[in-house]
Amino acid sequence: MKKENQAILEMLLCAALWSIAGIFMKLVPWNGFAVASMRSLVAGLTIAGYMALRRYRYILNKKIFLSGLLTACVYTCFTVANKLTTAANAIVLQFTSPVFIVIFSALLFKKSIRHADLLAVLFTLAGIALFFFDQLRPGYVAGNFVAILAGMFMAGMYMTVGELEGEERFSAIVTGQFITCLIGLPFFILTDTPFTPAAVGSILVLGVFQLGISYILYVKASAFCPPLACCLLGAVEPLLNPVWVFLFDGERPGFFALIGCVIVVVSVTLWCIFGKETADGPVGDPAGESQ
Repeated sequence: MKKENQAILEMLLCAALWSIAGIFMKLVPWNGFAVASMRSLVAGLTIAGYMALRRYRYILNKKIFLSGLLTACVYTCFTVANKLTTAANAIVLQFTSPVFIVIFSALLFKKSIRHADLLAVLFTLAGIALFFFDQLRPGYVAGNFVAILAGMFMAGMYMTVGELEGEERFSAIVTGQFITCLIGLPFFILTDTPFTPAAVGSILVLGVFQLGISYILYVKASAFCPPLACCLLGAVEPLLNPVWVFLFDGERPGFFALIGCVIVVVSVTLWCIFGKETADGPVGDPAGESQ
């Protein structure tokens, strides 16, 4: 239980770091693929450095490559969506991922879905929808579609990383970072990418903190949290994003946003307290050793 509680805290901190993406991505006047490429390059080096310090091996096999490819799709789709639609739209639509986890688990893996999981998913999505009730407006069709794809790929990422053991998890995330870098590299080279202080500083913050350290925390948490737990705890991200917008831009959350916040926090908290005891158990330590 101590390890599981620690994993919950790590996942919450991870989601808090994820939530700064919208603010800093808007400060980089580059093509979305170029932003994804350089952000993941910095993040990949950050995570690889952590692995070297902990003396974790890099492993590559079919399962790791698949997990890395899905992870790269999450990074790329989310970054591109932020350039094509509003940050709020990108974040809330990406968090359709709990629905995809339930669907994939039932259809692809023939797993029975517990009532507690379904209720947690439904209430979480309802709360997020209310939170962005005034911001999830029509238009931005391409960006909204890409954001939903990010949610689908995120579900696959949660599920495939959850099936890995030990150093494989870190290897999958590092693989995903460098695949993302390669996907976006032609756009970085061929499009206009002015190196302003704000752009360079934002890329470093996004790479080191928003994607690098956050995914180190996620990999550690995923050893003791099942995929749906990680996904639901990650819903803190769309709740914190408007807080940063308020602090930096002065935008105040509305009445529906406050109601949505309460629904999500209560739903996730109750699921963690009463639902995780009967969920799929932990799958071991992130690197096969005591943390």
